Amino acid sequence: MDSEKFTRQTLLEVNTLTPSLFTLRSTRDAGFRFQAGQFARLGVSKTDGSQVWRAYSMVSAPHDDYLEFFSIVVPGGEFTTELRRLQAGDDLLIEKQALGYLTLDRFADGCDLWLLASGTGLAPFLSILQGLELWQRFERVVLVYSARTAAELAYQPLIKGLMQQEHLIEYAERFTYRPIVTREVVPECLHGRITDLLMNGELERSVGFRLEPERSRVMICGNPQMIDDTRALLKLRGLHLSLTRRPGQVAVENYW
Repeated sequence: MDSEKFTRQTLLEVNTLTPSLFTLRSTRDAGFRFQAGQFARLGVSKTDGSQVWRAYSMVSAPHDDYLEFFSIVVPGGEFTTELRRLQAGDDLLIEKQALGYLTLDRFADGCDLWLLASGTGLAPFLSILQGLELWQRFERVVLVYSARTAAELAYQPLIKGLMQQEHLIEYAERFTYRPIVTREVVPECLHGRITDLLMNGELERSVGFRLEPERSRVMICGNPQMIDDTRALLKLRGLHLSLTRRPGQVAVENYW
């Protein structure tokens, strides 16, 4: 890639959460701007001198002076194999232009915002949740986060302490968090896939209100199959993808 298109940043922290999940925190170029929910293309220099690039949503908020990313280890994956070997002090290449449309300006209106995440799809929602715009625009916000096991539910201290942040305290009553674990039964977590819990009504019962076209807006991020299945289910309920030419109730991200 043309060196004018990226900056060379320094890794501040690399934290291993599980054998397959880790987080990275890097310095942030003073000129790098993004909207909460967007992603950056990250690059790693391989030992042979070539570079590999992939898209990663920012976990950090636009007001933070660092950038944070959440990654899964893809077995045999060219990029995550290289990314995984990096340590604090190493270089991380970051494209200068942030990209993506999983942002709050996808919706013109709405009262309830549902954030449906699986795996590392949690990342953009953490960025969105830490900003003020969300809380000023929506009366109720529900974060639904699905992982295979309780150990893979990342960022629990951040999520549980979110509404104790000074700028968010006054909005604390608007926030509901529902963790989901699919492969084991865990106290205080729902059990099953997001789509199953939507179909049998258990997710909405646990929250205390319904997901409906008139009031609800939905953001979905996670593996492509989860996104497709959830979108299809919501479409049956009258919730449609929000497009520039046709405002709707659902927003997704396409990294692929």
